[in-house]
Amino acid sequence: MTRRAARLAAVALVALALNVPALASAQTTGPRPLVMPFEASSTEPRADWLGELASVAITRELRAAGVSAIRRDDRLQAMERLRVPDVPLLSHATVIRLASVVGATVVAVGRVEATAGELVLRVRTIRVDTGFMADEIVDRGPRGDLFAIAARVGRRIVPESAAPSAAAVAARPPVAAFELYVRSLAATNPATRITLLSDALRQAPGLDDARFALWDAYTEQGEHQRARTAVHAISARGDTRRAAFLEAVSELQLGRFPEAWTGFSTLQKDHADAALANNMGVVQLRRPGTGPKASDLFRDATALDTNDADLFFNLGYAHWIAREYPQAVAALRDAVRRSPADEDAHYVLGAALQAAGSADEGAREKDLARRLSSVYSGLDARRTANSVPRGLERLKIAIDATSLSRVESAISAAGQREQRELVSFYLTNGRRLYQAERDADALAELRRAVFLSPYESEAHLLIGRILLRGGRAREAIDTLKISVWSRDTPASRLALAEAYVAAREYPAARLELQAVLTAEPGNAAAAALLAGLPPP
Repeated sequence: MTRRAARLAAVALVALALNVPALASAQTTGPRPLVMPFEASSTEPRADWLGELASVAITRELRAAGVSAIRRDDRLQAMERLRVPDVPLLSHATVIRLASVVGATVVAVGRVEATAGELVLRVRTIRVDTGFMADEIVDRGPRGDLFAIAARVGRRIVPESAAPSAAAVAARPPVAAFELYVRSLAATNPATRITLLSDALRQAPGLDDARFALWDAYTEQGEHQRARTAVHAISARGDTRRAAFLEAVSELQLGRFPEAWTGFSTLQKDHADAALANNMGVVQLRRPGTGPKASDLFRDATALDTNDADLFFNLGYAHWIAREYPQAVAALRDAVRRSPADEDAHYVLGAALQAAGSADEGAREKDLARRLSSVYSGLDARRTANSVPRGLERLKIAIDATSLSRVESAISAAGQREQRELVSFYLTNGRRLYQAERDADALAELRRAVFLSPYESEAHLLIGRILLRGGRAREAIDTLKISVWSRDTPASRLALAEAYVAAREYPAARLELQAVLTAEPGNAAAAALLAGLPPP
């Protein structure tokens, strides 16, 4: 193979590895609908939860019919990663982007109208690959027929889906209990969630979704014994693997390390999973004594899921604790490659570099950690030199979960020169697409550049500007901080100031604008933006 052919092959491999929507679509063997929360209209006060009710009920009926509808947990995970607010009033472009990340082929949006006696669902579907929006689907019926209405709507969203079986109909919980469960999902107060879920389970003891939600609520409150009890009662017909996994997580949080180890290792023997290997590593980090090395278990986890930055962080952190500094550096570089704004990973990487003799590079990594989070400001001054906090290991609470970041290191054998050529190739494409305001295409190219060169300042600058242009100010701030740290220029600081203004963080914006004007006193854009800030 010629050098040019090899380079083109490497380009194709990276494009494949980093093109999340394309991968998701290619791997789909059937329809995968994503049902978003609906807008809600009701005669009852504070009825926003009804929009979630429609979404969860339709998704439940689709899955009961054998359709691979996207679970609510996967939707929320993707929304958190993309920093999309959990509200029904999202633009179609945002909804399609979210759907592409979770691998959906079609996304359903709509409106629910509810009174004490009637429920009306109005739904429109959007194809993810073309953006085509179909005609509105309308169905209505008595409120007590929620599941029958949802099933009919589901069959119109996915026409090839089957009608619900007699067993599926018999397994439906009472609508009143299901409404309490969904209301708990929309509640912001943990105590309120616990009350609603407890009431739901009194009416429907077999509603396992409510038991899993109760585990979440108790765990958030630090009540790990009650959390364990909540999932211990999962029926034999339910998701017993998930229940056993969460029960072991609770045992770990309670410090019952032998019980947690037994729970995780038993599940791992049945079917290997990255989350299980990871949590077994956490057990070994937290308990002294004999047994497998934590780093070996975390390495097993990274082999099972090569895309999850948390697994590489835990591997590097375990090597740091064991004073295996070169191995820690290698793993933590993998972590920051997958998650460039991870302040913990940058800080521990900096400490490992300094311990391994790379003082200047280590100091730069620590400085970036301080820029990303105030937690690390002055840490070295308060602690023994070059120390790292304990308790940074990351526990997984989802088993058998598909990673949303399908990034693979496809060209590691390509060599440094080819890598720089690829970075330049993607950066040039991203710059051109950014100028043409083709933001989605530009982001794809620029993120490929960042994957290959995590500290490419211009790539981070352009990504930040695109995020800011799309109204995602907080995400833009994190990206632009990396751009400034990688190469401090007036352009990157000005963009960071604009992001702070968009986020209404005016003191931080003022500091950045003053830095720009110190470097370039004649910068008219900075002067105008500074003059327009509210008085301090």
